[in-house]
Amino acid sequence: MADLSTTQTIPSVEAIPQHIAIIMDGNGRWATKRFMPRVAGHSKGVEAVRVMVEACIEQGVRYLTLFAFSSENWRRPEEEVSILMRLFMIALDREVSRMHNNAICLKVVGDLSRFSEELQQKIRQAEMLTKDNTRLTVTICANYGGRWDVIEAMNKLLAARPGIEQISESDLTPYLSMAYAPEPDLFIRTGGEQRISNFLLWQLAYTELYFTETYWPDFGRSELAKAIQSYQQRERRFGRTSAQVLETKKAS
Repeated sequence: MADLSTTQTIPSVEAIPQHIAIIMDGNGRWATKRFMPRVAGHSKGVEAVRVMVEACIEQGVRYLTLFAFSSENWRRPEEEVSILMRLFMIALDREVSRMHNNAICLKVVGDLSRFSEELQQKIRQAEMLTKDNTRLTVTICANYGGRWDVIEAMNKLLAARPGIEQISESDLTPYLSMAYAPEPDLFIRTGGEQRISNFLLWQLAYTELYFTETYWPDFGRSELAKAIQSYQQRERRFGRTSAQVLETKKAS
């Protein structure tokens, strides 16, 4: 478990963000703009994931978390949801062996109970195959919601410690779905929207936010480099003053 809460401790800050979280937005609009069916955008979006994984390895990123399907996405047209599920299955079939051969660990977090048994089994197999890989940890958030995550963690804590009367942050943190990873350094949302949309609500407390008009299928290496460059221009204070940050840099 990664015990790196940004509200409890001051983490080390590196030039390259060690954990990047992305809302991959704009697939449908990318396709519509080109007079193509929305499914074409989602297919292109899967290709963009492969590029982003490679780019993160090249940059030295250690954790990449991708919001693939939110708990609210079930509200979309049934046909589109069905297509997304099929794409998820195809992506697992095509990419997992490649990820394993490149020492990439794959994790899928969210309420997986609504997925078909076949899809759940493929997820379990993929996680088992790649669990010992350490080059890059790629987390896919599927049927995930930030509020669900906190409530689920609370329920697990209460089940593990019945009768507990007071709960601290350190009590709850181990039960969050991404307790194995440090909190994100950089959050990216593509597609022009500027909101978090129920993604990693707990974990994004001190994350640097970056929004871009670029649709996800067009978000490649150069776009990631721009996001990292923006990140490098931020002063990460974690509640401190600029003078304190400067003193810490001098001391190190």
